[in-house]
Amino acid sequence: MSAFKWLMALPLMASIGLAGAAQLTLQVAAPDLSAGPNPSGGPVVDVLHSRHMLEDAFAADGIRVQWHFFKGAGPLINEAMSNGQLDVAFLGDLASIIGRASGLQTRLVMATGRGINGYLGVVPGSGITRIQDLKGKRVGILRGTADHLALIDVLASAGLDERDIKLINLDFNAVNGALAARQIDASWAPARLFALKDRGLIEIPVGSQQLAGKGAGQGGLVVTQAFLDAHPEAAARLVGVVAQALDWLSQEQNRQAQIDLGVAQSAYPARVLRESLAGGDLGFIYSPLLDPLYVDTLRKDVRLSQAAHLIRAPIDVDQWIAPAVLDQGLAQAHLANAWKPATQYRWSTGQEPAP
Repeated sequence: MSAFKWLMALPLMASIGLAGAAQLTLQVAAPDLSAGPNPSGGPVVDVLHSRHMLEDAFAADGIRVQWHFFKGAGPLINEAMSNGQLDVAFLGDLASIIGRASGLQTRLVMATGRGINGYLGVVPGSGITRIQDLKGKRVGILRGTADHLALIDVLASAGLDERDIKLINLDFNAVNGALAARQIDASWAPARLFALKDRGLIEIPVGSQQLAGKGAGQGGLVVTQAFLDAHPEAAARLVGVVAQALDWLSQEQNRQAQIDLGVAQSAYPARVLRESLAGGDLGFIYSPLLDPLYVDTLRKDVRLSQAAHLIRAPIDVDQWIAPAVLDQGLAQAHLANAWKPATQYRWSTGQEPAP
């Protein structure tokens, strides 16, 4: 049974609360990015899930936390949320934008990652050395995901759009297989492409660092409006716990520990995860703040999504984000001053990996 069908078989749970919440369950979703048997939803999800942080935070109130990892990533998560089966989801920009634009009553309560650099992976001998060379080429990507939006962003930076390429809709693992088999010419993805590069199966001529941050992704935590309206205290506690995980990830002394955790959860080689963080300012990457950089990037992504006909109408970002919930959660976690607001993309180049 698929993950979605299994989830749909669950009885519809009442939304979580703190008062009288015994035997209720908080339904939490994340994309499954793992290449191995364990689920992996990215750094903050891996910290929360492996350490049972949410479970421990709500246990005293008799509240269960149930995780759902979707190989179909954002589109399936949006489908499950539209059927009332989820309370909370960790999503990349595009999936959360599409969900909101399609009528899902969600609120974006915090950032969970930013400046997540992407890379252009191409098959050897393709002749592709820059973004402009993608014109007319077969490019594999999973539609409706953060990778898809990042691709649109880098294409636009070169004066191109989806009509200029042959876009092949493939999930994350299928993209890797298609590149290895030379069934596609290229893909844009985060550092997981380095695993193929190490095996000599692809080349990586350019990445976000060389494009002033173009194609760098960001993610966030969305909750349903019903959950937030009915149980604002629970929402603030949730945000505070996620912030604690982000605080751990932001500490330089935990760089190797988070790489080790990522290897254990995702089954990606350590070098791949090391490359994804090399030279990165961890406090910048893992800031939960809905600051000018994050919100302006959201607005840009909404415009790109509408121009690419991925959504029909624009989203009022100011009405979507919920900074008051973030402020309350950070205060509860004693992390109100742990991060500095960012106004522009930045990446420390001292240890920057060569593409």
